[in-house]
Amino acid sequence: MARLARRLVPPLAAACAALAVPAAAAAATTDADVQRGLQRLVSSPGGPPGAVATLYRDGRLTVLSAGRANVNRHGPPSATASMRIASVSKAFSAAVALQLVQRGALSLDDTIGQRLPSLPQAWAPVTVRQMLSHTSGLPDYTTSPGFADQARTDPRGYVPPAGIIDWVRDRPLEFPPGSRYAYSNTDNVVVALMAEAVTGRPYRELLQELVFGPAGLTRTSFPERRISLPRPMIRGYVVERGSPPEDVTTFLSPSGAWASGAIVSTPADLARFMRANLAGRFFGPQQRAEQMRFVPGASSPPGPGRNEAGLGLFRYTTRCGVVYGHTGDFPGYVQWAAATADGRRSVTTTLNIPAPTGRLLARLRAVQARAVCALLGR
Repeated sequence: MARLARRLVPPLAAACAALAVPAAAAAATTDADVQRGLQRLVSSPGGPPGAVATLYRDGRLTVLSAGRANVNRHGPPSATASMRIASVSKAFSAAVALQLVQRGALSLDDTIGQRLPSLPQAWAPVTVRQMLSHTSGLPDYTTSPGFADQARTDPRGYVPPAGIIDWVRDRPLEFPPGSRYAYSNTDNVVVALMAEAVTGRPYRELLQELVFGPAGLTRTSFPERRISLPRPMIRGYVVERGSPPEDVTTFLSPSGAWASGAIVSTPADLARFMRANLAGRFFGPQQRAEQMRFVPGASSPPGPGRNEAGLGLFRYTTRCGVVYGHTGDFPGYVQWAAATADGRRSVTTTLNIPAPTGRLLARLRAVQARAVCALLGR
């Protein structure tokens, strides 16, 4: 178990000739191109047992999949199977916070010191806006010794939100708030605690009332103690060359991710959420204008094309166009969900391994970029 925790936690003539001959128009990317990309991912050394992508266009959801949802059973991952969405959860916490801003219960300029005076004094000047844009300077609790110890000694044990904060309570800010971008999982934990403080209600209730319900997410939940996933499910794995896939579906309690990554959903529900999010279902144009102020910064893992960070949302600029969304990484799962600016089209990808690195990550980002092209008909 400790070994598993360590793996998881941390020429000029040719050019002239080309100019003389009109180039043929590039063929539009097809769903079959995306399907082949998924299959190549599954067939790659160290690749996932399964992969699934959804494309929502003209009122219809197209599901493409390869491999297996469970290595012990035949059948590819489906769009209605449960999975951990990891850091895509941060887009949900932003939806909650921005809706509270619209209602006047919270301000983007509210500070930690104003709303959560019991948190470290060094963190007091950090604002909601800075946390949602990852420009806060808050130390990332997933890099702390306490988080590593929890994953090594009691990975399935419950960790309350206060326990997450305790892992980094003695650490100062990494940089002056607002001075630069640095992805921190602590940001969204604190945002959710602020939402609880200004409403007097548990975060799980706020998610249900403000996001799950309005978006019609019937297979999305926020487990704080439950480790098992609702059936049917996409099982999560760690894959190493020369070894069979290791099932880590229930390796880690979601409590240690809380508002930064504990939500369980399905590819279909996740696509539905992202469309609602971009369509303005959760808050108004004033909050959307604030959300759409982007700074250079990548999601974790990086999504396709050029990544820029807004408030709980990333802009992905690809060769075929722009989409907005979020990625996620959790033991056994790597996610990406995005939609067009009007919320009319959406795309998701799910692999049942943790976020890959190197060549495999480059292949994944290429498949995602190809999916954007197919989504936009380019």
